[in-house]
Amino acid sequence: MDTLELRKKAVQLRKRTWQLIYNHHNGHTGSDLSCADILVALYYQVMNQNADNFGQKDVDTYIQSKGHAVEIWYEVLADLGYIDRDDLEERYSTFNSPYIGHPTTDVKGMEFHTGSLGHGLGLGVGVALAAKMDHSPKHTYVLMGDGEQAEGSIWEAAMSAGNYSLDNLTAIVDHNDLQITGTTDTVMRSNPLGDKYRAFGWDVKEVNGNDMTALVNILSKPNATGKPRVIIANTIKGKGITVAENRADWHHKIPTEAEYQEGLRELDAQMEALENE
Repeated sequence: MDTLELRKKAVQLRKRTWQLIYNHHNGHTGSDLSCADILVALYYQVMNQNADNFGQKDVDTYIQSKGHAVEIWYEVLADLGYIDRDDLEERYSTFNSPYIGHPTTDVKGMEFHTGSLGHGLGLGVGVALAAKMDHSPKHTYVLMGDGEQAEGSIWEAAMSAGNYSLDNLTAIVDHNDLQITGTTDTVMRSNPLGDKYRAFGWDVKEVNGNDMTALVNILSKPNATGKPRVIIANTIKGKGITVAENRADWHHKIPTEAEYQEGLRELDAQMEALENE
């Protein structure tokens, strides 16, 4: 896909996620919309993984440590044929459904259960270290939230990754400056985040996490030899829908009928603008 098609895909998947959350009255809306561009860049352009080769030994691994943003991930997996989209739309967040509010291995495309924040990076370190020991070319990608950086387990994992020179590991921080109870600096200040990772031996990059061209460019480049990489992706919580943008209360909020319809109009207008580029 070229960049324009990737941008269209991100808008399309934001719309499907908005619809999924509204129809089932459940979901982490702001977080889903925030990281949509990151998932599109990884799954449609960068990662060596697809519905046919998923789970094979040398295929890249994706771990979503910020597991609460699962709805956008479901929509990506459905769009790419890992799971049946009609089944997802019918059964999301229903009794006995595998499509619950956090990732589980009952869903094809998800290698780990996540949701309790702070665990994904440690899992990624383990997968990357095993790949090194097996001389595998696979790369491991871990998506984290910025509020999650307050968890001590993140820093134990960060120290381990630096210690073992895991240059086959890329962590991405969805840095939208908001979490469920307010700004990250108010709840538990983690900035300057890049300096902390550098101190643990990481190569640190910073990017506009809602800029598809910038994301693809930085994710497509190999890691510095001997260093794990962290990409601080500066994003907007609720990106793409005005009522949800930069609002902490939209961390887990369901749109009203009026908000839902206005969000659809905005997303349709964004798609129309892209069609005219």
